[in-house]
Amino acid sequence: MPVDRIHWDALPLGARHAAEEQTGPILRAETAAAGANSGIAATVHTADSVLFVKGAPINQARMQQREATINPYLPPSCPRLLWHVQAAGWDLIGYERIVGRHADYAPDSPDLPLVADALVELQNTPCPDIDLKRAEDRWSGYAGPAGVEQLAGNTLLHTDLAPHNMLVTDRAHLIDWAWPTRGAAWIDPAVLILRLMEAGHPASTADAWARAQFPSWATAPHASVAAFSEANARCWDEIARNDPQDWKKHMGLLAHDWVTYWRAQAS
Repeated sequence: MPVDRIHWDALPLGARHAAEEQTGPILRAETAAAGANSGIAATVHTADSVLFVKGAPINQARMQQREATINPYLPPSCPRLLWHVQAAGWDLIGYERIVGRHADYAPDSPDLPLVADALVELQNTPCPDIDLKRAEDRWSGYAGPAGVEQLAGNTLLHTDLAPHNMLVTDRAHLIDWAWPTRGAAWIDPAVLILRLMEAGHPASTADAWARAQFPSWATAPHASVAAFSEANARCWDEIARNDPQDWKKHMGLLAHDWVTYWRAQAS
């Protein structure tokens, strides 16, 4: 569920003091407009540094705590976690600030090679031996007759590769690690393909591009991808039913379009 966003000055004094014990006095803070899962998301300025701070009430901070846990194991392009504190009922994390813009996934966008590089870097990053969601468990509630055991694997997955989770500078940086997952390497390319379709790529073009970029996708078993695609379409259906925003309904339609395309590839 989305968390109501507040400004820095509305945080309880004890929470602000706990943050300032890590940063020194915070002179000003600018609230971020994007994102829905953080009660606080702000660029904060001290006398000698600028950093990005996220926060949520402790009883709503499970996704944020996942981010803090996975951060030490992420590839170098991802923002570094600087500190993590809890005070006055709030869970706060401070990140190095990356000054960038959200990636453009449109056809022929110059950002696409940078996005591919970031995902290849992640695909080559060892999955840490820590407690993570498993792909076969995450999608088990949406499984069809084929099941989802084929989703098992030992690759570290992001699983939410929307363009607002890629910051572009001279390279792409993967942010917002609320759903780190252990599973088959081809799952993240499958997730990215739907986002490419959202940006205007036909399914066939997105598929061909991903095959050229990601070895895991080029060698993915057709039946395994089919099982995931059908489960993921059911997942998007549920998301859209529970919160029928236009973009969520559109993603559900695209997920079913992809299933239709993928089934045709078997013939």
